[in-house]
Amino acid sequence: MQGGGKKSEDGRDQWPSRAAFLLASMGGAIGQGNIIRYPSQVFNNIGLQWFVPYLLSIFVLAIPGLILEVAIGQAYRGGAVAAYNRFNRRMRGVGLASVMVSAVVVVYFAVILVWIMIYFRHSFTSPLPWTGRTEEFYSMQVLRQVDPIAGEIGSNGVESFVSYPGMGLIGESVGWSAFIWFCVFLCMFNGVGITGRAAYFTMALPIFMTVVLLGRCCSLENAGRGIRLYFASWDSDNLASGQLWQTACGQVFFSTGVGFGYYIAYASYNSMWANAVQDAVIIVCSNCAFETIAAFAVFGVVGYLDINPANTPRLGAFEIGFLTYPAAIVAMPGANFWAVLFFLTLLLLGISSTYPMLDVVVTGIMDRYGHKLPRPLVAVVLVVIAFLISLMYCSQFGYYLLDGVDRWINNLALVFVVWSELALSTTVYRSKDVFTETGKPAFALWNGGYFLGQICGVAVGHHVSGGAGAGVGFGIFIVGASSALVVCKTPSTPAPRFWNKNPVLKRFWFLAFYSGNQLRRDLNVIVATGKNWSIPMLWSPLVRYISAPVLFIVYSLSYPEFWTLRNDPVYVFGFILAHFCLVFAVVSLVLPKYFDVFVPMHRLDDGKRLAAPGVNAHILEAEINDSAETGSSRSPPPDRSSPANKSLGVGVTGEKL
Repeated sequence: MQGGGKKSEDGRDQWPSRAAFLLASMGGAIGQGNIIRYPSQVFNNIGLQWFVPYLLSIFVLAIPGLILEVAIGQAYRGGAVAAYNRFNRRMRGVGLASVMVSAVVVVYFAVILVWIMIYFRHSFTSPLPWTGRTEEFYSMQVLRQVDPIAGEIGSNGVESFVSYPGMGLIGESVGWSAFIWFCVFLCMFNGVGITGRAAYFTMALPIFMTVVLLGRCCSLENAGRGIRLYFASWDSDNLASGQLWQTACGQVFFSTGVGFGYYIAYASYNSMWANAVQDAVIIVCSNCAFETIAAFAVFGVVGYLDINPANTPRLGAFEIGFLTYPAAIVAMPGANFWAVLFFLTLLLLGISSTYPMLDVVVTGIMDRYGHKLPRPLVAVVLVVIAFLISLMYCSQFGYYLLDGVDRWINNLALVFVVWSELALSTTVYRSKDVFTETGKPAFALWNGGYFLGQICGVAVGHHVSGGAGAGVGFGIFIVGASSALVVCKTPSTPAPRFWNKNPVLKRFWFLAFYSGNQLRRDLNVIVATGKNWSIPMLWSPLVRYISAPVLFIVYSLSYPEFWTLRNDPVYVFGFILAHFCLVFAVVSLVLPKYFDVFVPMHRLDDGKRLAAPGVNAHILEAEINDSAETGSSRSPPPDRSSPANKSLGVGVTGEKL
């Protein structure tokens, strides 16, 4: 039983309007991290040179990844697991991994809102209780953590582990956690109808409040000094720093929210013919524009407090919101008003990012059991379970546990999920077509070189040097690709014009580009109707040969860091938890049948398609349906030159007419 309200042509719940979908999706991306985390990253890499890797990351990682998620959610009509199952049965684990990432993150993310609520409560006290003791208030009144007992790593390995003597629950944190989860429940308990209405409040109001804060902070005394640091300085030498590129890439990636699964879930409630590509671009650009503009407020405060990288150590992710801003608010006229406004803004932005993550889990359950269970009941049960699990973060060691889990879920699990989405989607999609045209040995050699080159390249890069790693990675890929071209059959299906000139080019086309290009074409039949934007031709090679390898490099950077923290139980716990997501993706690739339990029974065969190179996927599905109705075990591949095929814009060359 789905929620009530507007329905799509296929009977699935539908957003009340396009604006509701966009606001809810932007709420998943735009959160308190845009006001807290982004400015701290810019401050630590101060100067306009920050925007070089930042803008490149938007176009190379964020937009291509989001186009994929919104398009498959809308076209394949399901949450992450159901959508990827229809994509290909071997991608089920990737969908399940993204659901797990959201389920883990939403539990501790809500606890950050608890800290905001504690500040918000105290904002009504005059004078503000953190006056003259900002760090002490944050540590003793908000976190209330008991310091751990340090462990030691010696030359022979771990000599002693870190221990945490404080294990008790913090009463105020538990109470506010219950309140936060109740608010989350109200925003999503009855489907996208109520979620769409909640998004107008949880997104529109914080944007207005941010504009008010922006005006106030930029009018502070000496605010221009901080703004010049942000937007009127340049350090070309910093462009050569790998840390700058890694930080900018990570900021765009984590801020956009690709990989959590909520874009797939939310897009599945769109009309099937909505403008998916344009929506994806709007979401990414809105998110990045918001954090870039909102940072002016923070740097107004930076100038007001006379903070700069020369007199201040690197800022942590939480310091802007819980230390720097509160310290500045104390000195403002009408301090209580500005404190209330600031922390209410953070709270609403945080809630707007919390309920989309829980909606990912709800959508997965409703896809599987929606015919038996009412959505409000599923929402109640999940909220209660999430609240109970979140209690471990409301303890006297909860801050340290949160940091340990957050570090590896974001840096390992989330990055691996998105890498899997991009790399595997352009490998396994319509792979039967590639087998038919090139032979399995050629397919195995090409993709073996592609994946092994990335793995060996980053391994050598970490142990020897970056240049050596790049050489090994490219070398393995070139050897695999060359071997594949040698053993490859000459395809019988025509390739696009340039690639059809000789047998070698045809082989190269089918091995290198066919899967990704066919995915683009099949999705465009749905998402690019009428005046809708289409997925561009360059999207598939960009995703496969640039975006995915870059993400694998980012993913690999987390392992050396773990080696220095391996004697801390909370980091070990987070590290192990993150690897469950990796296990789901890998096991599903090899043994997809073991994931049948997570897929709606009537959609188990969605990912099965006949081998018919160059033919639109919807014609293949129609052939399978006809075969099932007539009782035939197999229908012949459709005629690629038939009028029905051409009516969908597909010609015999495999390109749109």
